[in-house]
Amino acid sequence: MQSSPNHKNRWGVILSGGDGIRLRALTRLLTGDDRPKQFCRLVGEETLLAQTRHRVARIIRPDRTLFVMTKAHEPFYAAELADVPPGRMVVQPANRGTLPAILLSLIRLVRLDRHAVVAFFPVDHYYAEEGKFVAEVGSAFASAETTSRVILLGASPTTPEIEYGWIEPETTADPRLMRVRRFWEKPPYEVAQTLLDQGCLWNTFVMVGRANAFLELIQSAEPGLYETFHTAIVQCKGEMNPDLTRAVYEQIETADFSKRGLSGATERLAVLSLGEIGWDDLGEPRRVGAILSQGQSRKPVGCVAVSEVASAATARLAF
Repeated sequence: MQSSPNHKNRWGVILSGGDGIRLRALTRLLTGDDRPKQFCRLVGEETLLAQTRHRVARIIRPDRTLFVMTKAHEPFYAAELADVPPGRMVVQPANRGTLPAILLSLIRLVRLDRHAVVAFFPVDHYYAEEGKFVAEVGSAFASAETTSRVILLGASPTTPEIEYGWIEPETTADPRLMRVRRFWEKPPYEVAQTLLDQGCLWNTFVMVGRANAFLELIQSAEPGLYETFHTAIVQCKGEMNPDLTRAVYEQIETADFSKRGLSGATERLAVLSLGEIGWDDLGEPRRVGAILSQGQSRKPVGCVAVSEVASAATARLAF
């Protein structure tokens, strides 16, 4: 673990509240039920949640890690997270997308540490060069502690991927930590090819910054949503209880943090280039199949052989 007393304000948030709809056919094949992908062993002997947890523990102390979950998934995560104190669990009454999930976790976090610097980690990522990723997150923390900007981690692209978000950086004196000019969300192939040729980056959705910087960004980009949560906090004179959280979630809509938060706040952002680290977002069957077929994971996944999983992932694309 790369932590020390000087890093006492560094926190991590593992985003694990998604429903995994696009992988449902594959995960049902693996498990026999409708559990989301983060609770499945897709590319190794551990679930994606366990893999992410171990990866984050190399960077941040476990007692400074929060887990964002969804109440309906409790049968799938209860045993796996039995050792996590309740105060480190941020349980949403429903999945309303990444923006409410991040806002709710920030509300919890600033109650624990008003000087927190936080990194957000999606639970469905794969890194061929995990050690390099861990080191770069440490660099992002060091930068975030000296700036009011939120730092995004961008991966060097290898293909004109149309299912990823892209970050177009501005040229600066530091070629690794740059300002953000524009976001491109799932661009058409021709645009993606141009972005690739221009040296743009894939948006990994790993983000590091001061907790208050994230809150100010959300307040600026989505004042209505921010006010809804803030009013609820004032009503309960502190952290929202489960009943109040449920009432808030019943009145808000699903919102994506990239689209509703980041895309309109480029002046508040910077991007750190991870370089080529073999990053993949395991959100689609073809990506899981590609990793497995490359021999990245040769052991059985659940009760299904890797070759069968790869074939199932590939076959799923035909529908």
